[in-house]
Amino acid sequence: MAYLDYDVAHVPAGWRRILYLNWPLVFLLTAIACIGFLMLYSVGGGRADLWAKPQIYRFAAGMAAMFALAFVPMWFWRGVSVFAYVICLLLLVAVELFGDIGMGAQRWIELGPIRLQPSELMKIALVLILAAYYAWLPLHRTSRPLWVLIPVALILMPTALVLKQPDLGTSIMLMAGGGIVMFAAGVSLWYFGAVIAAVVGLVWAVLESRGTDWQLLKDYQYRRIDTFLDPSVDPLGAGYNITQAQIALGSGGWSGRGFMQGTQSRLNFLPEKQTDFIFTVLAEEFGFIGAFSLLVLYTLVIGFCLYSALSNRDRFGALLTLGISGTFFVYFAINMGMVMGLLPVVGSPLPLVSYGGTAMMILLMGFGMVQSAHVHRPR
Repeated sequence: MAYLDYDVAHVPAGWRRILYLNWPLVFLLTAIACIGFLMLYSVGGGRADLWAKPQIYRFAAGMAAMFALAFVPMWFWRGVSVFAYVICLLLLVAVELFGDIGMGAQRWIELGPIRLQPSELMKIALVLILAAYYAWLPLHRTSRPLWVLIPVALILMPTALVLKQPDLGTSIMLMAGGGIVMFAAGVSLWYFGAVIAAVVGLVWAVLESRGTDWQLLKDYQYRRIDTFLDPSVDPLGAGYNITQAQIALGSGGWSGRGFMQGTQSRLNFLPEKQTDFIFTVLAEEFGFIGAFSLLVLYTLVIGFCLYSALSNRDRFGALLTLGISGTFFVYFAINMGMVMGLLPVVGSPLPLVSYGGTAMMILLMGFGMVQSAHVHRPR
């Protein structure tokens, strides 16, 4: 990691911040996105204009936003944290009242020419306000019950609104991202033990509520749970997606069938192959080697973020970096676990690889804040 500590005293101040950027992180994000472009070109049947070209334009815009945000000082992010959280919360309420319905879910809102998914914005805004809260809170109050209830409320309010859309995957990410910031801030492990016990109780309540007047989940979400436990119960219905995904994963073998040679994707057996299940296309065409290589790139992104956070003496910047990188980890872990049958199917895209505009832009903006914490850390 010596590249981060080189002497730049002789460099003009205007250029010095450019050198302070976490450049390995930039290259890793670009490499992951390029894999996504390649896969989108493949699922488009060799047509770049279908999925790949729009994604390239969005990535270029997202990278420009990341570089711009990297030079914004940290005091600005602390100052706007409450405002950003409140605005995102109001947008979630607006989705509930006026949002557009698509594929059985109400997750989007029209703001002029822009079709926005506020839950994606909330992933960053929640980490931002929690990092600012714990940077302000004295360390000796971190685990006191009253001061723990405040961040818990900040997490539960958007989570409840997102769960009602319904969007179980994003709800899990919000809770996990908030929990990561609380853990990194030093909240007592007894609280996390209580949360685990509550989750176990909630799972029991969800299962017991099925078919009753107080049913907690939608019917299709229960079918996803059944499918997760035993995909063969309905291989042509609710179990179709995961069955086809597992066939694609297994058929790739060690080195894969070859670029644009995957039968599951080429013959349209794979559902949502450009979004939620794009990892199976990679595994079928490039096998274990390709899938493992992508996982290594994701792991390196997390590693460089952890190093940046642990070497940052500014508490707010460190917590912000840990929160965003932790959310990124949950992002790809849920998607990979979902398509491999290790987790229920919850509709979570693969970050920087799956087709989508809002998710990519917001994620790169989040990494822009990570870069800002790295550039402006005390030296």
